[in-house]
Amino acid sequence: MNYVNTFIQVAADTAATKGAAPPERAGRKTIARLEYDLIASHPYSRTQEDVQFAVHVERQGFPVSDLKARHEELWNAFFSKSMACMRVSPLPKTYGWGLHFNDEGKVALVSVDSTEYTRLSASKDIAQARAMRTRRA
Repeated sequence: MNYVNTFIQVAADTAATKGAAPPERAGRKTIARLEYDLIASHPYSRTQEDVQFAVHVERQGFPVSDLKARHEELWNAFFSKSMACMRVSPLPKTYGWGLHFNDEGKVALVSVDSTEYTRLSASKDIAQARAMRTRRA
């Protein structure tokens, strides 16, 4: 499932006051860092599914040649089971990033402290959603 014309606001219980790049852990990129790098480097170029699949491929360490030859097979296998949506991503839950999906379903990061975040979160022209809370209410 890809979001279209939707803005995912930061979680209601986030402590973040501005967007921050997620840190690496033990010299490895976390899921949050991989998502951040993919979206920040090329805003509005990937859908939610594109980001999720790219993170999966990176974490599994598939060789590029294998990925090219088996892309459709790997894609179908990955999405054959239920996936959590970007509302559970650490980017809007912890690191202060709103996620804006344009009318093509392509995503960009929007820092919670920006005027763009304020504009998008007040817009009646796009669907609004909140990131999942980190803690139970």
